[in-house]
This record gives sequence, structure tokens and C-alpha cells, in this order.
Amino acid sequence: MPQNASAQLMDPVAIARAEALGILAREIVEGFMVGENKSPFHGFSIEFSQHREYAPGDDTRHLDWKVLGRTDRYYLKQYEQETNYVAHLLLDGSESMNYGSGKLTKFQYAKVMAACLAYVILLQRDAVSLNIFDTRARTIIPRTGNRDMIFEITARLAAFQPTGGTGIGPMLHSLAHQTRRRGLVIVISDLFDDEAKILDGIRHLRFKGHEVIVFQVLDQHELEFPFQGMVEFSGLEQLPKVLTRPVEIRKSYLGELENFLNFIRRGCEKNRCHYTLVNTAHSLHEVLSGYLAFRRRTATR
Repeated sequence: MPQNASAQLMDPVAIARAEALGILAREIVEGFMVGENKSPFHGFSIEFSQHREYAPGDDTRHLDWKVLGRTDRYYLKQYEQETNYVAHLLLDGSESMNYGSGKLTKFQYAKVMAACLAYVILLQRDAVSLNIFDTRARTIIPRTGNRDMIFEITARLAAFQPTGGTGIGPMLHSLAHQTRRRGLVIVISDLFDDEAKILDGIRHLRFKGHEVIVFQVLDQHELEFPFQGMVEFSGLEQLPKVLTRPVEIRKSYLGELENFLNFIRRGCEKNRCHYTLVNTAHSLHEVLSGYLAFRRRTATR
């Protein structure tokens, strides 16, 4: 497995800060092994949760004798286990992610983010899956808790070249249909698609009990539209070229962009999922550590 791809995609500062903060599930998840996150399944270990009435065949070692003495009724102590979670990384590999005005394109930035998140999640003994998609899934790495799989993950990320259109909504619906266990879904995309369909897919995931995190990755020039003079814009995802004077359309462009971003942000808030607008001009370690610190402050666990 080529380890040079892993080295290229690993931001050591971002990893160090993210590792220190951790990526804990904020809501109830269904895990596959004992970990750090609360499970919806009750057992007889870890942290006391509730009582239930004794039934023939139950283990009498878990009887609550104090309750028996007070009520003359038999009750068992139940405990809430701690479990790991599965984080599903959904990375937009459509052609629009190829845009970049600085050192990194949106896709280059996004795949480093995905690699760092995958590394930290595996390091803390949770599980991760990866899906790079455009109008359909192009690269899939099934759920794994094996830390050595980080080399396969980073190799797949390094090798991928965005070329196709975008179909975010259908991908979210597909994941909601395919995954039976509740987990964490992390979407990394510029979200240049039908925003109503995106939010419909998020609602489907939330209905199935998944926690959803959205990182909307945009280039600084897309956010500020600083172009001057006469400019020919090359269309992405089969859109035609456009020759125009940016000064004549800047106000309307920024107005439409603000409406688009607000629609996505409000939709995420309404569906109780975290939304972060990522400017690729900002360092990844600042973006990740800022979000994870916020996540810890607002944790419900």
C-alpha cells in the first residue's frame, strides 16, 4: 500500500488538534464494539440507566435489593453501554470541486479534510467508511475499524480525479436506505446541486436516526467574486463558457450566493445537523479545530 499518498494527505497540525479534541457522537448511535459513545442498547455493564421488572430466567445477580426491601417487588438494574460509532464520509468528487484560485482546489482541500477525519476516527477506535461520488458512487471503502486501512483510504483519495456531474440528494437517500445502524454522516461538498433535494436527503438520514455534519467547501473567489475587467468563465459540469464583465454582475451574484448559503444553513439547522462553511483560503487545522471545539461545547452526551 503506498504510504507516500498518506503522507501527502495528512496535515500534521490539523491531525494533532483534531486528535486532542476528538470526534464524539453527539446523539445515540449503534456501534459494533465497546467505545466512547452511548449505545441505545441496554446491557449489564458500565453506567446505570434504569430499572425493569424481573422476569423468570433473568440473572438474579442484577437484582436491586434496596428496591426489593422498600417495595417488596423484584427489579433489575439496567446499564447503558458505551459503544463506538460508524462515521460515513461522503466526499463530492464532481467536476465543480476542481475549481481553485489558490494553492489548492476545493477537491484537494476536501480530500485532505477527509483523510484527517478518517485518521482521527480510526485512531479513537471508531469505524469509518468512505464514498467518493458525483452522480453516483465512484469509490467505496466499506465500514472498517482497522487503523491500517488509512493507507488504502488515502491512496484512493489521492488517485481520484473529479470529472462528472453532481447528484448529492440521491446519494444521501441511497445511504439512508442502505445503512440500518444509526451513525455519523459527514458530507464534504461545495453543494452545487439542487438545494431542495440535498435537504430532502438530509431529512431522510435524520429520520433514520443518523447524525449529519455538513462541510460546504468553497473557494475564496467564489465567496468574494473579486474579478476585474472582461473575464471568460469556463463552465464546469457541461456548462458553457461565459464572457462577461464581473463588475456588472457582482452584486446579483453575491446576492444569489447569499440566498443559496442561507437556504442550506437554515435547512441544516431545521433538521438539527451541524453546518460549517469552509473557505479554502483558511488553514485546515483552524477549520477542523474550530468546529470540533464547538462540537464539544454543544455536546449532549
